[in-house]
Amino acid sequence: MGRQRICVIEDEEDIAELIRFTLEQARFETLILHNGLQALEKIKAFKPDLILLDLMLPDADGLDICKSLKKDTQLSSIPVIMLTAKGTEMDRIVGFELGADDYIVKPFSTRELVLRIKAILSRLSATFDTSPPDVIRQGIILMDVSRHKVQVDGKDIELTATEFNLLHEFMTNIGRVRTRDVLLDRVWGYSFDGYARTVDTHIRRLRQKLGPAMDYIETIRGVGYRFNVA
Repeated sequence: MGRQRICVIEDEEDIAELIRFTLEQARFETLILHNGLQALEKIKAFKPDLILLDLMLPDADGLDICKSLKKDTQLSSIPVIMLTAKGTEMDRIVGFELGADDYIVKPFSTRELVLRIKAILSRLSATFDTSPPDVIRQGIILMDVSRHKVQVDGKDIELTATEFNLLHEFMTNIGRVRTRDVLLDRVWGYSFDGYARTVDTHIRRLRQKLGPAMDYIETIRGVGYRFNVA
């Protein structure tokens, strides 16, 4: 099995080289892009397992690149970690609303960067490697795990890797209350102070995409969330 591939879109050469060195030490194959104008075509050719995206690029808005990635059927399932100097709660919420799977603020710990990358890739791999049944049906939601497809009332919906894993966690734990810390650990693979709102933002976005099935995800005030089709 070949090394997993990471595409890094970062215009600052010193930071890009630090990330390249860090990822190669962690046994990842890397592609460094210093601008965003031709990013989509190069990403398609490289076929990465994950994308690290700087938001402040000289020739393009990183948020626009993220939107383009999530609209492209060939690229929409690739997890995206936003890497930026903008670290306010609102910045994070905007990033997650656009489909980012995680958000890392500069300056960052290279150890934490690798941990978060591995957590996302490990969780994604674990979802694909689940034992039968590959197809899970709850109410009007149909999840095909092996094909990474979800239908609501017979209509396909597009989910990010994290949204898919979050829904999978709910659909395989019907009726069980999941606290934010549990969801951070089970879906993201880690739990850091201040990241509980990350769960809330993803839940809100997931509910919007589920449409007529949005009420399947219940809020248990002061505790967390529960998935219930009754």
